[in-house]
Amino acid sequence: MALHFSPAEFERRKQAALAAMARENLDALFLFQQESMFWLTGYDTFGFCFFQCLVLKADGRMALLTRSADYRQAQRTSTLEDIRVWKDSATANPALDLRAMAADLGLAGRRIGAEFESYGLVHSNGRKLEAAFDGFATLVDASTILTRLRAVKSAEEIAYVLEAARLSDAADKAAIDHLGPGADEGVILAAQHAAIFAAGGDYPANEFIIGSGGDALLCRYKSGRRRLDANDQITLEFAGTSRHYHAAIMRTHIVGAPKPLHRRYHEAAEEALHACQAAMKPGNPAGEVFAAHARTLDSHGLSAHRLNACGYSLGAKFTPSWMDWPMFFENNPWTLEPGMVMFAHMILMDSASETAMCLGRTYLIEENGARPINAPDLSLVIR
Repeated sequence: MALHFSPAEFERRKQAALAAMARENLDALFLFQQESMFWLTGYDTFGFCFFQCLVLKADGRMALLTRSADYRQAQRTSTLEDIRVWKDSATANPALDLRAMAADLGLAGRRIGAEFESYGLVHSNGRKLEAAFDGFATLVDASTILTRLRAVKSAEEIAYVLEAARLSDAADKAAIDHLGPGADEGVILAAQHAAIFAAGGDYPANEFIIGSGGDALLCRYKSGRRRLDANDQITLEFAGTSRHYHAAIMRTHIVGAPKPLHRRYHEAAEEALHACQAAMKPGNPAGEVFAAHARTLDSHGLSAHRLNACGYSLGAKFTPSWMDWPMFFENNPWTLEPGMVMFAHMILMDSASETAMCLGRTYLIEENGARPINAPDLSLVIR
């Protein structure tokens, strides 16, 4: 078995989930988020791109419905014992298989919470799910129940987070070591991944961002590589990953002579990042962190160049994104708690001058505030 947590840890999580279900008067949970399945049982797969569902009953019983390709995956990576398979065919409707499993589990006529907000439950399957359970049981949206539980990390989880942070710093150094006029973006990207994999890390939940020249203003990965000019800028966003737990860094580096705007924007971004850190206190709403970001950058006259969000929670995430909840956006009431792992990014994109400046790192929320766990040196890198 490839389990990464102790039996006591898995039991703690299950009891927390059952308590949350009881508060919502739920007889069962239908879990479609891969993150929920991993958190609750250790089940580790990318097979969630197909229909699969983990059922958690109020009495603690669990059962997984999946495809044959993931049967042994579930056996070897999870605590699950009841693993059932729906058969691939031209006429397959796994929602009906789930209803049959639910009937076997005594869930007819019951109130069942479902994770409708899930990459693994595409709209067509969601419609089949609702049709299959119409008149059989009551389905209610329970998408945030485990998301909220996962947001606060245990000591066992934080150990993987700190390892991810170490890996992110190794990737940061690898990129900087390869910077210079004529440097190939592909070589830089390969060096970052090599540093992580060689040290025992995992694939991240989404692609690394890498863009130079005008593409340094992009906030997403795109295909295609270029070599850096004698005077250039390159934006990198990446994460160290350990057992699917992430710690991210975002930076814009300069090759050759920086523009005056690069220095001005970096100074503002660093000031804003420190303001966000000061706002990341237990009991504060997530929206207060965004307010610190906006207030600082706006005071520098940069409101037109900033984004409408400035970070999010990190944890054990699966493709297509390592972003988790809560996020830092305007008036988000989600309260910060000790044990949360938060990534704050200050992103400035000036399209008129094609000037980029990004600065971000990961924090662990502790009793007295936020502690940065990677990117200790925030200085502007010039090569």
